[in-house]
Amino acid sequence: MSGMKNSPFAKRLRASHRDEDDRLTSPRRGATAGAHQRINSLFGVGPADPSNSTPAADQDPSSSTSSAFDFSSSRTAGPSSDATTPFGQNHSPVNLGRYRDYGDRFVPSRDSGDIRTSFHLLEEGGPSTPSKNRIIPSESDAQKEQANSMFNSILQTEVTPPSPVRHGLLPSTPTRRRLFTYNSPNSNPATPSRQRRLDDPIDEAYSMSPVRAESRRLLESPRRTLRSVCKTPYRVLDAPELADDFYLNLVDWSSTNVLGVGLGSCVYLWSAQNAHVNKLCDLTDSGDTISSVSWVQKGTTLAIGTLSGQLQIYDANTLTLTRTYQHAHSQRIGALAWNSYILSSGSRDRMVHHRDVREAGERPFKKCAGHRQEVCGLKWNGDGGASNATLASGGNDNKVCIWDLKGSSRSSHANGRGSGTGNSDEAGDAPLWKFHEHTAAVKALAWDPHVTGVLATGGGTQDKHIRFWNVVNGTMTAELDTGSQVCNLIWSLNSHELVSTHGFSSTTAQNQICIWKYPQLSMVASLTGHTNRVLYLAMSPDGETIVTGAGDETLRFWNAFPKQEKNVRGRDSQLDYAHRIR
Repeated sequence: MSGMKNSPFAKRLRASHRDEDDRLTSPRRGATAGAHQRINSLFGVGPADPSNSTPAADQDPSSSTSSAFDFSSSRTAGPSSDATTPFGQNHSPVNLGRYRDYGDRFVPSRDSGDIRTSFHLLEEGGPSTPSKNRIIPSESDAQKEQANSMFNSILQTEVTPPSPVRHGLLPSTPTRRRLFTYNSPNSNPATPSRQRRLDDPIDEAYSMSPVRAESRRLLESPRRTLRSVCKTPYRVLDAPELADDFYLNLVDWSSTNVLGVGLGSCVYLWSAQNAHVNKLCDLTDSGDTISSVSWVQKGTTLAIGTLSGQLQIYDANTLTLTRTYQHAHSQRIGALAWNSYILSSGSRDRMVHHRDVREAGERPFKKCAGHRQEVCGLKWNGDGGASNATLASGGNDNKVCIWDLKGSSRSSHANGRGSGTGNSDEAGDAPLWKFHEHTAAVKALAWDPHVTGVLATGGGTQDKHIRFWNVVNGTMTAELDTGSQVCNLIWSLNSHELVSTHGFSSTTAQNQICIWKYPQLSMVASLTGHTNRVLYLAMSPDGETIVTGAGDETLRFWNAFPKQEKNVRGRDSQLDYAHRIR
């Protein structure tokens, strides 16, 4: 029997059900304090000091001055030496303020925690910094967005109760005084009878579809077809020594379907028809390096700029050098642009020079000074011909300047945009327009071939925006935040779409090639594959293929655009009398 009383179960039972008076009057058991040095794991009763002994559960705590539960006795232990509680002397074996209660099961307490964090709830407003967490949408995202929009519309139609059908009756106050009346629906002319409703063969009562008529009409309605773009390049070429420099332009595609690439000190020509490669020039002996290449709009003439400021013109058919400008610029030539027989060059010396390649003179016939740092982008708009064309230049000073060969200048009070930096005939006239909205270097420039006077510009790492300008009145028409560095821009010849290549990014997507629909500015496709910044971009003469170059020393060819539609009716028109000539 005594073994039963001293069992752990009997001790826990007596310690839990015995009150204060019973413990004061109960006889003391014969067990010593040192015989039971254990902690009650169920009720959390344990020694205040590991060096002190714990009496048995049936022992009177007030009868022993050395008991661990006598908080009035003085002790040397730090945390367990308090003698009293805020409510007086504490003789209870369980001190809730001093001992933590451990039960046999763990129940988490969420009183002091954040309920949104505990249950993984999402914020309705989205992240506080969407620009850093935003992912540029891709083609699959557009398809998913269209499907989600369809699902939400059908769900709202099915869940929302249908509105009552009113047959042209205005609300009126009832004239009857009786509140509770019972009548047949047929007796009320204002309520359509069920027999008349069921006479309609297309009534919902006869429908076998699980959804309503509104949802069926939504499902059967024609949806916008998304253009499918191949996400993988159909050809990849190695390009050793392709410079990873944002300010250079080393890839260009000619109208004769020949690709010119500057690799280190050499320029190579790759024919797209037979994949044949020719070396055009090698500047290793002179210790110079290629910094820019550009084909004439129509023909086989190729212009080459170097780091030393030298400008060379080659004939690609004969692989011969036709003209050399030894001191075209004082520093490297990073941008070249053709306008018929006029060659424009932009340099790190902040100048834009215009030369007539038909003349052998070293001196340019016109100079333009509108930038305070390196000129890294040049593009001619050849809609008005050689004499009326407009030139766009982008610089490392975050500015975009619009020039024309006639030297037309706009007064500085016109929208505050036309102030230039030219000060003499040597420096040239002030720019026609000067745009200041970009916050990083502007290398990407592209004129819209479908709409006259529309220019697209792209900013660098700190800007990440594509902006669209109307150069007729000098206003910005739209802007697009791409989330990454804009390296190049080019318009499609077959559709009203724009291609942009990207580099450094604040989002998870980077080094991608994006196709945008204009003017909706919605993404058509996003192409990935390069492991470095996509710094170079060119388009084939038929407008179907684009080639991209990056610091990973590869050239990738993409089928980005559909084939150009041919006007069959126009070719077979009866008004065309040429086909009648024998």
